[in-house]
Amino acid sequence: MNPIEEFNSQKAENIRELGKDSKLKDLSLEWMLHSSQHKYTYNFNWLGVPIIQLPQDIIALQELIWSIKPELIVETGIAHGGSLIFHASILELIGGNRMVLGIDIDIREHNRKIIEQHPLSKRIRMIEGSSISEEVVKQVYMVAEGKSSVMVILDSNHTHQHVLMELQLYQSLVHTPSYIVVMDTTIEEAPDNFQPDRPWNKKNNPKTAVHEFFKTNTRFEVDANIENKLQITTARHGYLRCIKD
Repeated sequence: MNPIEEFNSQKAENIRELGKDSKLKDLSLEWMLHSSQHKYTYNFNWLGVPIIQLPQDIIALQELIWSIKPELIVETGIAHGGSLIFHASILELIGGNRMVLGIDIDIREHNRKIIEQHPLSKRIRMIEGSSISEEVVKQVYMVAEGKSSVMVILDSNHTHQHVLMELQLYQSLVHTPSYIVVMDTTIEEAPDNFQPDRPWNKKNNPKTAVHEFFKTNTRFEVDANIENKLQITTARHGYLRCIKD
């Protein structure tokens, strides 16, 4: 076995062992829930723009983008725009005619201005509107037409029905070996009153939507290796790998 194969073999074994460590999983969840009380994910920028994500998930997404090399990344939920800049920066390194399409029901003017003035704006397009509206979905499919590889990241309204509809509407854009990534599935593992001002909760969240999606869709599977490797992730059971075209 050459050194690279040996290293990769050891890494795979590490990840398998991490997946068996229930105590570490519980500690990781406890850490995430506690740190979120301080809005931990709000504290980071990507190339000067706020990116409201856990650093661990940023690393995992970078690995996926570099491996898949998608021609198009569709992300629902824009917020300040850091995630769009992040995706665009990886696509810029890969090169070619690749772009990011961001969708949000409300793109605030100051955020739009920052995104449009960023050096990576040439790889970014935005659509304002609901990600599940007929008009927006039609626009997304028009942008995706002719693209051989599309990756989808769902991070907008976190209610069961909304995420389930996003999964159903956008799943046909994704083909092997690409992914749909469903963020904030850990809402199901938080206490009932964790976000009392939000419409989602333990029984109404992205993870319940993923479970419902799998009842009728066999094209995807949960990539457990990613969450086992990360431990700290907002997307437990949310990294969905396409296994069937």
